[in-house]
Amino acid sequence: MDMSIFDLFKIGIGPSSSHTVGPMLAARRFLLECARIEQAVGVDVALYGSLALTGHGHGTDKAAILGLMGETPQEIAPETVDAKLADAEAAGEILLLGRHRVPFRAAVNLHWHKGEVLPEHPNGMRFTLRLADGGVVERVFYSIGGGFIRAAGEAQARRQGAQTPATPATPATAARPYPFDTMRQLLEHGKASGRSIPAMLRANECSRIGNDELDAGIDRIWQVMRGCIARGLEADGQLPGGLQVKRRAAKLWRLAQQARVAANPADNLPHDALHQVSLYAMAVNEENAAGGRVVTAPTNGAAGIIPAVLRYYSEDCHQSATLNGVRDFLLAAAAVGMLCKRNASISGAEIGCQGEVGVACAMAAAGLVAALGGSNEQIENAAEIGIEHHLGMTCDPIGGLVQIPCIERNGMAAVMAIAAASLALKGDGTHFVSLDEAIETMRQTGADMQDKYKETSLGGLAIHVITVNHAAC
Repeated sequence: MDMSIFDLFKIGIGPSSSHTVGPMLAARRFLLECARIEQAVGVDVALYGSLALTGHGHGTDKAAILGLMGETPQEIAPETVDAKLADAEAAGEILLLGRHRVPFRAAVNLHWHKGEVLPEHPNGMRFTLRLADGGVVERVFYSIGGGFIRAAGEAQARRQGAQTPATPATPATAARPYPFDTMRQLLEHGKASGRSIPAMLRANECSRIGNDELDAGIDRIWQVMRGCIARGLEADGQLPGGLQVKRRAAKLWRLAQQARVAANPADNLPHDALHQVSLYAMAVNEENAAGGRVVTAPTNGAAGIIPAVLRYYSEDCHQSATLNGVRDFLLAAAAVGMLCKRNASISGAEIGCQGEVGVACAMAAAGLVAALGGSNEQIENAAEIGIEHHLGMTCDPIGGLVQIPCIERNGMAAVMAIAAASLALKGDGTHFVSLDEAIETMRQTGADMQDKYKETSLGGLAIHVITVNHAAC
């Protein structure tokens, strides 16, 4: 397992990790690895499969252009995106990596191949640099979920042990004290060492970076998550994209706070805390849908679940909540996310929403159990429950937008994660289905699922609900 917590939890912008973050990174990497940019007279971007079918609604075209300009998801200010793109379109040209000018118009140089899928993944894109001497430089990249990208052929090279820019072998990777590719292996490490899953993940991370640097990075992730919730609980208005979906989290949050102040304490219902959790998650995903700053957790489409449950832990679990608990939460969650990414997928275009919301639910449930001091077996149990009850979930966004059913779905999964954690904590860790078996079942279910239910907007709610005329439909 060569992943890090910072691979799973990436700071970026909405609305999609696979359709926005990934294409931006791929476009930039294409140019960074090209030695002949100064000889370019033009550039073209071709999008295939799910990227083409739902790319308008997910901002894939915008992301690719920004990546060609040299922008990165973690550095770009969301409020500057529209102006940068408008200026480029008005000028009819872009600066490749901010230094070499070529003509570019989206209607001419962006190509949408909705009926064609490239061989290695449903999220394929081809970049072509045209040179002054008549030659071309061309490369294919895939956005494989959660903001992860790879060039064509890299997966095969990795299996054969060849070196690629995306998979460097380093002594730090080889020296990880607790290597694992399955939860079974991680549990065996725990039994042999007497260490918790968060402690083992910490040891693995600290084989590459210092402990203080690790904590600073984790704390930064939590800071961005908290900020995203806060912005979402204050923002009103309508989400972009043409569906005229109104933001609801802020209004519902205000109503909840007013009711809490005005009502007799005896009138407060036990589920009011869970209502708040669902609003936290919806607030994040409304920010994501608006193109705001979010953390992939493990994807943008599922970005609200872990922050919501983590805020529940930090604010509602008063007797237990600590900063170290927050860190343990995210480390344990990362372990589960790594296993799902390694042994199945976190790409909605590859295995449906079970790989996004389902995985995020499992990660949040595991994280909450870890933060509350649960055993390794209870952590595994919570994660298994989270995945098991999302098996078969389709990805069918209406209008190709990360709005319906995505926003509410995050709220529901956050509540389910807390329920899964509660069930696991009240047991002794023994259970019938292992997490590894649930992950393999998710992989097989995704392979069996029809493509129209995998982030294409060609099935499910996407075609059974009447929408306004939208470019992605």
